[in-house]
Amino acid sequence: MSATNGTKFNYAMLLLTGIPGQEHVYLWISIPFCLMYAVAILGNSVILFIIKTDTSLHEPMYIFLSMLALTDIGLSIATIPTILGIFLFNSREISLDACFAQLYFIHTLSFIESAVLLMMAFDRFVAIRDPLRYASILTLPRIAMMGLVFVLRGVALIFPLPFLLKRFQYCRANVLSHSYCLHQEVMKLACSDITVNSIYGLFTIVSTIGLDLLFIFLSYVMILKTVLSIASHAERLRALNTCVSHLCAVLVFYASLISLALIHRFGNRSTHILQILLGYVYMMVPPLINPIVYSVKSKHLRAKIIRVFHDAT
Repeated sequence: MSATNGTKFNYAMLLLTGIPGQEHVYLWISIPFCLMYAVAILGNSVILFIIKTDTSLHEPMYIFLSMLALTDIGLSIATIPTILGIFLFNSREISLDACFAQLYFIHTLSFIESAVLLMMAFDRFVAIRDPLRYASILTLPRIAMMGLVFVLRGVALIFPLPFLLKRFQYCRANVLSHSYCLHQEVMKLACSDITVNSIYGLFTIVSTIGLDLLFIFLSYVMILKTVLSIASHAERLRALNTCVSHLCAVLVFYASLISLALIHRFGNRSTHILQILLGYVYMMVPPLINPIVYSVKSKHLRAKIIRVFHDAT
């Protein structure tokens, strides 16, 4: 149902998009999607449970990992209803209010995940640069304060977006490109001047994800500088090996995010299917990959996970 000019937006519905031309195999596509969601939520939940119950893991690195796991669970839950709704039940309609709520949680949690990755970069920098003062620098109160500040940053910056969108009349084609709502797509459907939304959206991206990525890059420049000053080749490799999991998480999150943003900005009709596929990668792959990578790379965490499943059987 499309909204016409002058129609109150409260009663308008938007149409989400699955994978165009593949409607006849939606049920089959839903199977790997369900498995990906199950593995992502289960994997991150197991990591949260083990870190919470094992006091030996109450260290800065694992506390930051628990923050990342919690954020990934939130992102998965935010997109499950619409993505699986399309592929399982061919349910494409979403009300504007529900769309505004979904995009609020998606963007807020994305900003929080970016901040967590920045804090994890700082954690690796301190651990390599000044290992003797590591525990005294990253104390629990400081970690809690950092986490609170970045959560409030994400919540406060995204809070105006639903209200900025709510003031519009929606009279254009009401079909979105993804199986979930994003601010940059919804605002383009308005028949009003979207200059304020466009400028504010760009400001939030630059002041959060842009700065986070810059500081992560600077952290690794300092880490590399510190590692190169280590005389022993074996010690250099050991120091760099502690960063592999975090680098994987950074590359998966930012590569998919930047690629999706570029496609939205400069793409054309020929890249529509690529835009859709990148959207699924951005929403589903980081929550799936992060617990797997950290479980494989962290011997301590891997041993705890194996012990939990061994005891359960």
